Amino acid sequence: METEQKPINGQKDIEEHKIMAILAYVIFFIPLLVAKESRFAMYHANQGLLLLIVAIGLNTIGSIIPVIGWLVIMPLGTLFAFVLFIIGIINASKGEMKPLPVIGKYTIIQLPDVK
Repeated sequence: METEQKPINGQKDIEEHKIMAILAYVIFFIPLLVAKESRFAMYHANQGLLLLIVAIGLNTIGSIIPVIGWLVIMPLGTLFAFVLFIIGIINASKGEMKPLPVIGKYTIIQLPDVK
């Protein structure tokens, strides 16, 4: 007897939670509250949380270090975070679970099990 396995990022999950995945880059905890059973939304919530942590870290470091931080680290860090923000929203809107460059390989929020 052969059982049918559902794909990890099933098309139904993607279509139902695409808006939540996009919102995860604006406010990462919305999918945690609304779509916690969705692997797709939770994956993008994790990416959004990583992006928030990196952006806060870069801006904090940039504001502490005089001159170089203000003129180099903060502007380039903000640009870096903005580019990752756009990439994340594009990936979510296309229904892809691609990690963000540089920071996307880390996991803070665990994905729910496939049912």
